[in-house]
Amino acid sequence: MKTDLSALKFNQLTVVAVTAVAVLLGQPWLAALLGAAMLVGAAKPQRSPMKWLYHTVGQRLGLKPEVVDESPEAHHFAQGVGGVFLLASAISGFAGLGVLSAVLGVIVIALALLNLTAKICVGCLMYFQYKMLSYRVKQRRATH
Repeated sequence: MKTDLSALKFNQLTVVAVTAVAVLLGQPWLAALLGAAMLVGAAKPQRSPMKWLYHTVGQRLGLKPEVVDESPEAHHFAQGVGGVFLLASAISGFAGLGVLSAVLGVIVIALALLNLTAKICVGCLMYFQYKMLSYRVKQRRATH
């Protein structure tokens, strides 16, 4: 399977920028919109609003695809985790829990920046841990 690293970087930059605006201006609707877009992309990658944005804006800005042989499944999972955190941030903001909303948004920003700058994808690590746990559970069931 193939993964476009330029699309991942564009997504991370978009997540950082939009989430920062949402947190700094106290606009939970922005977090909700971005979170929903990320969840759509995680569940249906071919219909991803983030992928559409990358193709219509990112590539027009001069980003060139950097396609590598890597399964995108872990990245889709990570995007889903980020989307859940952003929706939780939005719900908190709408409920008047501004501090919680901001903390959840800052967590998303920090993890996206960690991935962008150090290439450490915490959501991907979670995915691989889940896959390993699932494998171990299947092995135990097979031996009992």
